[in-house]
Amino acid sequence: MHHGTPEYPDCVPRPRSETARRAVLASMRRAVTGEGYEALTIERLAADAGVSKQTIYRWWPNKAAILGEALVEGALPAHIPLPHDTGDAAPDLAADLLAWLTESTRQLQRAEGLGVARALIAVTAADPEIGAALNDRLAAPIREWVQRRIDRAAEHGALRDGVDAILLADHLIAITAYAALTGAVHSEERLRGIVAHVMHGIVAPPR
Repeated sequence: MHHGTPEYPDCVPRPRSETARRAVLASMRRAVTGEGYEALTIERLAADAGVSKQTIYRWWPNKAAILGEALVEGALPAHIPLPHDTGDAAPDLAADLLAWLTESTRQLQRAEGLGVARALIAVTAADPEIGAALNDRLAAPIREWVQRRIDRAAEHGALRDGVDAILLADHLIAITAYAALTGAVHSEERLRGIVAHVMHGIVAPPR
């Protein structure tokens, strides 16, 4: 759908050029991993992609929408790999949570992973509606994975009653988001401490 701007009024939309579209998404990737999303302008994006500013506004309403399409289509990394389930008991849950946090930390040490995380933070601040939609989409696989692991451990009586898996997942995501915002790199000892603290709060007391 075409979205007009004050500079480019509504008109009959032209079919997208796949080559130009991919060039714009590739430019978004370079910007996110280079100068950063916040510094990016539509003018610079158009120049780097070799298309006109009018072409971009014909296809996307703003740069947040371009970022969203790049994430959805895989032009930018959208997910941190989730560990395979290693078993049913609480100790395996702890190992899986540690594995995910460790991989998250590793991804944030790469320019691409850090750039995407900071771009999501910037989009959420500038356009809460788009930011919330993107964050929900990217958080969904993590929430589902944590829910499965919590359910499995609970079935074996390893956890306290009423553990909120979604709340737990959101806490883990928040830890990585804060690290991206501040540039902090969690040590292995710090990550183990986080997981130990989480498990202390959810593991069922001895009977």
